[in-house]
Amino acid sequence: MFNRPSIQLGALKAFLKARVPGIRISVRHPYIRLASAIGYETYHTISQSSWAAESVFAALLFPDHQGPEKLFYDAIGKRFGTKGGRPDFRKIVSAAGQVMEEFILSDESPPAGLVGISLCLNQLTAGLYIAKFIKKQLPFCKIVIGGASSSGISGRAIMAAFPFVDFSITGEGELPLLDLCLYLSGKKDSISSPAIASRDRVDKDTSETAVRKEQIPDLDSLPFPDFDDYFAEIEALGSRAAGITPMLPVEASRGCWWSRCNFCNLNLQWKGYRAKSPERITAEIDYLAQRYHALDYAFMDNCLPARQAPKFFDLLHAHGRDYSFFAELRVGHSRTDIFRMAAGGLRDVQVGIEALSTSLLRRLGKGSRAIDNLAMMRHCAEAGIKLQANLILHFPGSTVEEVDETLENLDFAWPFAPLKPVSFWLGMESPVSRQPKDFGISGIKPHPCYSMLFPREVAGRLHPLVLQYRGDRLRQKLMWKKLTDKLSAMGSARRRLSGAKGFLTFRDGVDFLVIRQVMPDGQVLRHRLSGMSRKLYLACLEPADMDSLLNISDGLPKQKIRAFMDGMQAKRLVYGEDDEYLALAIHERNVMPAGQCSETGTGG
Repeated sequence: MFNRPSIQLGALKAFLKARVPGIRISVRHPYIRLASAIGYETYHTISQSSWAAESVFAALLFPDHQGPEKLFYDAIGKRFGTKGGRPDFRKIVSAAGQVMEEFILSDESPPAGLVGISLCLNQLTAGLYIAKFIKKQLPFCKIVIGGASSSGISGRAIMAAFPFVDFSITGEGELPLLDLCLYLSGKKDSISSPAIASRDRVDKDTSETAVRKEQIPDLDSLPFPDFDDYFAEIEALGSRAAGITPMLPVEASRGCWWSRCNFCNLNLQWKGYRAKSPERITAEIDYLAQRYHALDYAFMDNCLPARQAPKFFDLLHAHGRDYSFFAELRVGHSRTDIFRMAAGGLRDVQVGIEALSTSLLRRLGKGSRAIDNLAMMRHCAEAGIKLQANLILHFPGSTVEEVDETLENLDFAWPFAPLKPVSFWLGMESPVSRQPKDFGISGIKPHPCYSMLFPREVAGRLHPLVLQYRGDRLRQKLMWKKLTDKLSAMGSARRRLSGAKGFLTFRDGVDFLVIRQVMPDGQVLRHRLSGMSRKLYLACLEPADMDSLLNISDGLPKQKIRAFMDGMQAKRLVYGEDDEYLALAIHERNVMPAGQCSETGTGG
């Protein structure tokens, strides 16, 4: 993303400067120049598709290969609308080549002894093209790659396929890169880090047993990241940088404290889980705010540390700055925690919802229930936090019952931010890929798009992150179609009603409660609760079990409480599961009207 510097390069530069006095390091972000050259909106749209982004530099890397152009148009077809509005692939490729050539040839810095290239999402072909170009200009310069796209056996396979890459680092980069720098500068006689693979031994050693990681145990000991080069590059653009509002990446943790999702391969880089202390995180952000006058930040964590997150947002709130943060969260944060994080500046979140069927959530390894997911969606809506979340479709082994449960529960999710349907894809080293028989899949091989990116003989040597498989794929496609149809209809209803906010809200009158409910057809219903009904409803703003409701019911029989809750559930005002109930309405607080609709009344 052109408005963000690389967290990897900023962290590595700061670490090496702290450990090797006098070392000369420069960091480059050539994607900023490319975004300026082709237009920020066009760049952003292409960057949202991995296959489209990879196609551009695949065409430069292998100019005689015809696959990238077709893959590009296949990938962006729906994103750019009509054919006439699509960018010209050849012009995009030409601009990318020119930008990269100018970037490398016009660099006024002295020739480097080592060039490190971070290969993360959408960056594999771009990084390889840059490495090839640099090696041609500076044959004696050493090239090292790192990042998720070159992790483990993937990095060794890349070195075997591309002779211009000299080293590959698996996992966390600080300690291995330090070891490599000391070796290349003559301060060490040999490479000692187990995370480094070198060209002189890669051809015979591509097994998984050769893949090891070397990590820093205490993240608080790391220096603050250095983004000076990024801001210098933006300044050099002059007026062309007007379309860039920097959002600085920060990290509170590495790895995932849950790390049990069957579909996930996001933690290839890490071994175990480590988190910075709340005091260290907030000190880092305070430093970055002062140095770069930045208020917008994105946490790069796979998910924020559950226990520490509310505390460090409390500390951020005390800074008195108008921060804006993006973060990824796991389901399970309480309503109070969400409000604390919002007060500290949390504005946008990606939450691992993934399913609205408890049975499917177990199959996915999420460790949550449908009621927990709905509670998280509810709390974010109430706190004014913009939520992004996916529904995973076509997961191997999904049942008709799980699809039907999802369809039913979508009605309860109607008032909240819409979920994005995504088709399951098989990731290298995910639990599904490691135990395929447990999920009824077979015939695993690289995704066919890699044969469009690379000539077949090259693609066949790689170990890419995205895989293809045989299983019940056709059956899954047919089963889930009715859900995609329903999501499409719900999206159309939202657009008619001018937004997703305010579909189910309440106002509290102390001894009575007024609930306003906007239905997908535009009808507005009002429900009034008083006395014990109000008390029970407000007690369910977090999932509440029957015992806790009995404790506040002043002797009301269990049957009457259940009858009331079941009635609320029939009206889609409450969701019930495992003898627990969740009130779905959110406190109104400045909610805009959902449009001019007729109103009807219902009793409480």
